[in-house]
Order: sequence, then structure tokens, then C-alpha cells
Amino acid sequence: MTDETIGKAVAALREAGVDTPEHDVKLLLAEAAGCGLGDVDKAMLMGERIDYDAARFDAMVARRAKREPLQYIVGHTPFRYLDLEVGSGVFIPRQETELVVQEGIDWITRNGLYNPRVVDLCAGSGAIGLSIVTEVPGSHVWGVEINQQAAAWTRRNIAGTMRRWPALASNYELEIGDATNATTLAKLDGTIDMVITNPPYVPQSDIPEQPEVRDHDPDLALYGGSADGTLIPERIIRRAAGLLRAQGLFVMEHDISQGDRLAAFAQANGFEQVHVRNDYTNRPRYLVAVKSAI
Repeated sequence: MTDETIGKAVAALREAGVDTPEHDVKLLLAEAAGCGLGDVDKAMLMGERIDYDAARFDAMVARRAKREPLQYIVGHTPFRYLDLEVGSGVFIPRQETELVVQEGIDWITRNGLYNPRVVDLCAGSGAIGLSIVTEVPGSHVWGVEINQQAAAWTRRNIAGTMRRWPALASNYELEIGDATNATTLAKLDGTIDMVITNPPYVPQSDIPEQPEVRDHDPDLALYGGSADGTLIPERIIRRAAGLLRAQGLFVMEHDISQGDRLAAFAQANGFEQVHVRNDYTNRPRYLVAVKSAI
């Protein structure tokens, strides 16, 4: 590959409005060459030749220029210690959700729970629940997903994770159902140590500007069901209150505009020690609350 070829690809993505054209081109090149991003960086720095599939690279660049998400094009995305398969029909896990997972794991560790029972409502790709089941020894996770198309990706990632950790095969269970419905996982009511979730929460009055999000992330995983986006998160709070044991933990990601309202709603619906935590950019991003003993 020549510098001219790379330059043309970068220019095409920049003209299409892609925010990070240089990074995206290098990542697509790594995919077409069957190597890592670090290998591409090293080869470019040293002026070494990169053997790659030119037709595949050109096709991927053309897809990215149409603002298809980079993760869909390469077919996978990193999340904490996992490499998850993603594609059309499933929400792409974001970096800020890693903080939600860390909050839950830290609480489990502080409380010395040896076999924590965890529910991941709105599982999507499985990012949250599979991170917990692989990082917390002895944990048992139930994931809930209503969208059959998204659930197909959950199953792929369960299979991929269990190939790496076969001993955990019975520690993750996927339930197809409505995460807000009281009948979903009703047999577990009052027995769960932690409910953790990244539900649909985007306000319907705030349609995302980025084509990658607006045109590709599934609406069912994006929008919170009302103008301010809090309808589904509030229903999730109620369902979490039913699932949790007394003093169990609830962690939920939300929009930066929703923290105060959702905190007040949680306090009025069976929770105490309610806090709103910030994301990497210091914006209010997720709710943490403890199920009241009474």
C-alpha cells in the first residue's frame, strides 16, 4: 500500500464528514491485512510494506464513506476485556457503559459477594452481562432482550465468550422478553443482588445528528419512549425494584438531561442511597441506588 492510497481513503472519509478519518482508515487497513492496529502503525512509521486485500479495503472504505458505523463494517468492537460481534440490528456498546459495569463490579467486590445473582435488563450485544460473568468469579447473570434481531447477536457473543471460558457456560442465561414487564423473570423477584442496565433513553425530541447513530442503531435500543426519554427508564426502575433483594444494587445508564428526574423517581419507588455519577467527560451519565430494606 502506498501513502497515496492511504491519503485518498482518508480524503474520502473526511469529505463524507467522518470525525476520525485517519484512525478509521488505519483500522480498516488492519482488518483488510488481518493484523492489529499497532502493526499498521509500526509499518507506516518504519515505511514497511503492508500486504492486504485491496478489494476488501476499498469496499470497506466505500461503506464507511456512506457513514455506516465502523464497528458494523469490521464486525466486532472491544468492550472492557471482550471483543464482541456487532452488526445491523444491535446497539453498538459505548465506552461510557464500561463505567456502569465497573460500578457494579466494585460494589460486588466491596460487599464480598461470592456468588452474586445479576440481571442485565436490555442486554443488546450482551456487553454488560458477559463482562460481569467473565470478570466476577461465581457470578450468575440473566440477560433480558426483547428484540429478536438484537438477541441473535447476544447469542453469538454468548457462544464466542463461552468458547474462551467454557467453564462459564451455565452462568449466563438469556431471556427473550420485555424488560419492563413484571412477568419477565418473575420467578427471580426479591432474590437478585444487582440489576444493571443500559436501557433505551434518548429523548424522542432529541434525534441524534450523527448518521452512524440515527440511521443504524436500532430505534428500539435508542429512544426512551417519550419526549424527554424517561418513560422506559422509569419502567425499568420499577422492574428493578421488584427483582432486587433488600439492599441490592441498581445501576442504570441514562441521558445527561435525566439524572435529577430519574433519581427522584427511584427514591419514590423503593430505593435509597440514590446517586447520579458522571461519565468520562464529567457529565451526569448513570444512576446508582440501593433497594430499600422496607
